[in-house]
This record gives sequence, structure tokens and C-alpha cells, in this order.
Amino acid sequence: MTVTRFAPSPTGYIHVGNLRTALMNYLIARKAGGTFILRLDDTDQERSKQEYADGIMEDLEWLGLTWDRIEKQSLRMDRYAEAADQLRAAGRFYEVFESPLELDLKRKKQLNMGRPPVYDRAGLHLTAEEKDKLRAERPGYWRFLLDQERIEWTDGILGPISIDAASLSDPVLIKADGQVLYTFASSVDDSDMGVTHIVRGADHVTNTATQIQIIHALGGTPPAFAHHSLLTGPQGEALSKRLGTLSLRDLRAQGIEPMALLSLMARLGSSHPVELASSLDDLVAGFELGSFGAAPTKFDAEDLKPLTRAHVQALPFAAVKDRIAALGVPAALAENFWAVAKGNITVLQDLEGWWHLFRDGAEPIIAPEDAEFVAAAMKLLPPPPYAPTTWAVWTAAVKEATGRKGRGLFMPLRRAVTGQEHGPEMADLMPLLQKVRARG
Repeated sequence: MTVTRFAPSPTGYIHVGNLRTALMNYLIARKAGGTFILRLDDTDQERSKQEYADGIMEDLEWLGLTWDRIEKQSLRMDRYAEAADQLRAAGRFYEVFESPLELDLKRKKQLNMGRPPVYDRAGLHLTAEEKDKLRAERPGYWRFLLDQERIEWTDGILGPISIDAASLSDPVLIKADGQVLYTFASSVDDSDMGVTHIVRGADHVTNTATQIQIIHALGGTPPAFAHHSLLTGPQGEALSKRLGTLSLRDLRAQGIEPMALLSLMARLGSSHPVELASSLDDLVAGFELGSFGAAPTKFDAEDLKPLTRAHVQALPFAAVKDRIAALGVPAALAENFWAVAKGNITVLQDLEGWWHLFRDGAEPIIAPEDAEFVAAAMKLLPPPPYAPTTWAVWTAAVKEATGRKGRGLFMPLRRAVTGQEHGPEMADLMPLLQKVRARG
């Protein structure tokens, strides 16, 4: 069975970069009829917060990305200790004591000598007495002993990958304070939980090389890996500094619709054009991991607006009935209100502005040269309620009284009544108007 996972750290809210990873893993699982696991990487007890864990689940539910089960790494500490003992017994775990300053000095010395800054495995050569002496001064931490051979796999996006383990430092897997680090906990979990496919960002390629060896050392079978390109800004600039403003909750607050966001992220960076999907099932059916490329992928939040507009404007009245009622629109006007307003909104929040206009009237826009004309026209406009024929009857009367016609007749009246240059057909709009401020 196909098993995928999304493993966010609850140290912040999900942003668009996280979503790309979550969505790809979700689509792979659903297309294969497999299992999608939400796994909270919460081993960092200091930075992990329940509010972020709740926010992650809330954001995924808003998008409709439901999980088959949830796991928390903080509840698996005994399992990680057991796995660590297994690696120690196999000679693949060794204790080290260098401080960050000492490691930095080693790296600088290696670079000055023209050597790669790879950990020199000094900890392997410590005697028991030396270790006891060092433990009295500072706590030790644990590195995984890499087999210094080539690590190879066929990446689902990048193609054949080959990394020489001799060019990598033995990774630290358990910190001096006992915190289990991502590379270790993830390897244990992926092996234990039978994860078969992992899609994540290209910045994890080196992690993958080491995790393949860790999983093998634990007696497991590495999953199939794929690494999607990282997102950049619309001009190719680094997006990382802006990700804080591109959280899913921020986009939701702006009125971006889930299907607009999912439609963009399911195709962005692939050979397929971005198209608004009608449902998650459509996205599942059309998803092809092999269609994605390795080049950096440009993301522009502005691209979400036309997709949101198209989605919103296609909604049937039944889908927005409750929202319109909550605005205070009378039931007798509600369906007509949606029919008139929907073609002039980008997000559903825009409905509020249209109802205010219809209920309270708009602040009129009157050019100085049109002031006398508008004043004369308003004397010919009766008070509400208006009918579908009101606009035609009124403008005909104004034309006859003033001699104006065409754009010179219609535009000043539209601006005076609606306070806008453009909008719905006036014949459709007039029956919804409860007040016209320009009438005085």
C-alpha cells in the first residue's frame, strides 16, 4: 500500500512552501488509494506550541486535506531511545564532545588547507577514560557513523542522484540535552510507519542521503524520494524572507479560496498549465509527479486572485445563501443581490461593500462640470423602491429634459448613484437600491 506523510514542525503556521509539500504527498496517497499521515515533528519542546499544532490542523481542514491518522513524535521518545541503542550496538552511533566554537575552528582550519569542512571523526578515537573526563566537563552528543560510500537513488523529480558519503559530516542525531533531531526521528518513523513515498523540498537532498543509510542501519527499506524545487518570488528573488506573510491563515484572511490555492499549487512548476479545478478529486486525477521540473519555481500571490475570482463567481446561490443572510440582506432580495453582485467581486468579503452601497447609498462622485446636470436629473428620480425599468425610464426623462445623450448622459448618473465608474448593469442594480444619497 502507498503511504505518504506530511511532517510539519509546530513551531509556526503553515506557509505556501509547506503547502506544496503537503499537497503533493496528499495527492500521491489519494491517487493510489493509500494512506496519508499527518506527523507532527514536535521533539523540540521549547519551540513547539499547541497553538501551532492546532493551527496546522485547522489550515489543512480548511483546504480539505484530510489525514488518515495523526502521529506526534513527542509521544515516541521511548522508540527513539530504543533505536539509538540499536545503532550503538551496531557500532553506528558514537559520542562526541566538541563545542560549537571548537567545530568552527576545525572547519576554518580545513578550509585554509583547501580541504572540505567535514567532521574529522575525532570522537571515534576517544578512550573510555577520555570520555569520562570530558563528560565531567560537558554533556556529550551523538553522531551517526556514515559508511563512506556513494549513496544513490532515483529521485521522482530530479532523476538519478549520487552523493559521496565521504563528502558529508557524520550527522548529529541526538543533541547534548537529549533532543532527538529531525534526521533521526524522521528516519525511525518512516521505517516504522511503512512510509513508501516522500516528497519534500530540494533543500533536503543531503538529508535524504544520510537518512537512506540510517534506515538501512535500522533494518528498514527506504521509501521512494522526490524533491520539488524551492519557491522564489515573482522576480526570482528568495521567497524565504517573505514566507511569514504568506501563511495560509493570512491568505485565508485575504479571502483567497481553498480551491484557488490548491489549483495553483498542484500545477505550479509542472509542465501542465494552471487551471481552476472544480474539486480535490479533479486535482487527484490530474496529478503527475513526473511533470514537475527541477528549476526554481516562481510564486506570485497575485496569481491567486483571478483563480479566486473565477471560483467565487461560479458559486451557486445556495453556496453563499447563509453568508448573504449574515450581511443582513433581506431574504426577498438575497438571490437577486447575488446575481447582481457576483460578477463584480474578487473575494466573498467584497459582498459586504456592495450591500452597504445598496442599503445606505453611495457617496456620489460628481464632476464640477456635471453638478448642474446631476442636480436636474435627481429631481426627476423618484424615491425607492425601484423597478427593473426605472433606469431606462429615468434616463429617457433626463435626456429629454437636458438634451444629454450617450456617455455624457449615462456616466455622470452612474457615478452619482453608485460612486463608481464601473459595475453591474444599472437596470439590474436599481431594484436593489434602498437609498440614493445624491437625491438629497
